[in-house]
Amino acid sequence: MRRSPILAALLLIAACSEKTEQSYTVDQLIADDGLLSRIMAECRNNPGELRETANCQNAEAADGKLRLEKMRKALGD
Repeated sequence: MRRSPILAALLLIAACSEKTEQSYTVDQLIADDGLLSRIMAECRNNPGELRETANCQNAEAADGKLRLEKMRKALGD
């Protein structure tokens, strides 16, 4: 009987905790231009809080890779 209130409190705390955002890989972001654009916009709108998150770092890396690919194509390589 004593475990019931403790279990209920733990379940309540777990239900109220912040949900973590899904992390995307660089390859996933390169494959989905819309997702990359959305994450880049979020990161640029709030760099103080989001700059160090995995999604922002991966989005920056994906954006850099895409820019290099576009430059290579434009140069004829």
